[in-house]
Amino acid sequence: MSDIAIRAEHLAKQYKIGVGKHHNTLRDQLVQGVKSLFQRNGRPHPGKESIWALEGVSFEITDGEIVGIIGRNGAGKSTLLKILSHITEPTRGRAEIYGRLGSLLEVGTGFSYELTGRENLYLSGAILGMKNAEIARKFDQIVAFAEIEQFIDTPVKHYSSGMYVRLAFAVAAHLEPDILLIDEVLSVGDLAFQRKCMEYAKRLQEQHTTVLFVSHNMFAIKAMCNRVIYIADGQVRFDGVPEDAIQLYEQESRLDTAPWAQQLVSADSSQCPIYLTDIELYDEDGQTRTVFDYGDRMRVRLTFEAPHRVMNPNVNVSFIRSDNVACCNYNMTMDGFILPSLSGSATIELLTPPLKLVAELYTMHVMVWDTKFEKLYSAQIGMTFHVRHQVLNTHFGVFHETAEWFWHTSESVCPQISVGLVGKSP
Repeated sequence: MSDIAIRAEHLAKQYKIGVGKHHNTLRDQLVQGVKSLFQRNGRPHPGKESIWALEGVSFEITDGEIVGIIGRNGAGKSTLLKILSHITEPTRGRAEIYGRLGSLLEVGTGFSYELTGRENLYLSGAILGMKNAEIARKFDQIVAFAEIEQFIDTPVKHYSSGMYVRLAFAVAAHLEPDILLIDEVLSVGDLAFQRKCMEYAKRLQEQHTTVLFVSHNMFAIKAMCNRVIYIADGQVRFDGVPEDAIQLYEQESRLDTAPWAQQLVSADSSQCPIYLTDIELYDEDGQTRTVFDYGDRMRVRLTFEAPHRVMNPNVNVSFIRSDNVACCNYNMTMDGFILPSLSGSATIELLTPPLKLVAELYTMHVMVWDTKFEKLYSAQIGMTFHVRHQVLNTHFGVFHETAEWFWHTSESVCPQISVGLVGKSP
C-alpha cells in the first residue's frame, strides 16, 4: 500500500469581507489576536461580513501522485494550497504533510526587487529550506533551467514577469522536495517553458515526488496529472479521472468570463454591458454538431443580452486549441459586417469558411469589442468541439491549406499542382 503524502480532513476557511484574506505578518497576527479578545470564544462572528472560502474539504494523496486542482476563480483552490503550505491556518479541520515541502504559490514569493537574480536565488532557496552548500551545488543547473544566464546579476526589478516566474519555478523545483505545490504561476511563462515545466514534473514523478498543481490550463492538467480534484464553491465537486473532471468543469464553466479578461470586465459576465446567454453549434445544413471533419463549415449561433444599448458592437469568435494556442479569429469588423447597435435580446449567427484546422479539441471564446479593438465589453468561454482528419494533427502545425508545387529540370520548368491532403476524412 502506498504511503500518504497529503491528508486533508474537513478543511474549512472563513474570511471576513473587506478585512483582507491574509494575516501572514507578525503585525497582522497580533492585531487579529487583540480583536479575538473581544469576540466570544475567540471565534469570528458569522454573518454577511464573512465568507467561507473552503467548506469541509477532505482527500488523501499518496506518494508519487501528480494531482490537478481545477475550478473557477474564487472556488477556493489557492486558499487550499496556502493552508497545505502553512501560509494560513484553517478555521476548521486539519491538513497533514508527510515529507519535505516545496511550494510555488505566487510569482517570486520571497524575492527582493533590489537584489540580483543570483542573490534572490540564494535567498529564495534558503526560505524554501535549502542549505547554502546545496544551493551552490545546484546553482548552474537552476540558472540554466530558468534560461536567464545573462541576467543572473541583474536586479530582478528589471525582470519581465516571465523571467521572474522561470527563476522562481527553477529554485522551487530544484529543492528536490518530496511534495511540490504549484499554483497558476506557470500561465505567466511562454508555451515552451510551460512544456519544459510539465516535462520536469513528469521527471519528479519518476523520482516519486508528489505534485499538487493548480491551473486553468486544461492541456497542462491533462498532460501532467493522473488525478484531478474539481473544487466548486469551496467544496470538492469531483475527485477522479482527469478527463471526467475536465468535462464536468468545462460544462459548468460554460459562458463564464474568460480568466484573462476578469480584470478588464466583470468576473460576473451578467454584469457586462453585453453578454452571451447561449451558444449553439451546427453544420452548414443546420444539424447540431460538436464534431466536424476537416473542410466542413460550421454555423455558430450566439444569443446575447444587452441591458443597455451598445453602439457598433464588434463580435469576435476565437478558436483556442487544447494546448492554449489561439488558432483563428472571426470578427465583424475585419469581415466587413456592420451592426449599428444592439440592445435587449438578440441572436447573431456566424457561418465559418471551410475549417482547415488540424485534428484536435478546440474551445470557442466569444468576445465583444468596439470596432477599434480598444474597449472590451465582454469575453466568455463558449463550447468545445473537435476537428477530425485521418492524417493532420498538431505535428503539422495549426492548419493546412493546399499549396502549388513545381518541379524543375535542366530544360524546363513544369508546373505540377499537388492536391495534398485536401478532402474530408472518412
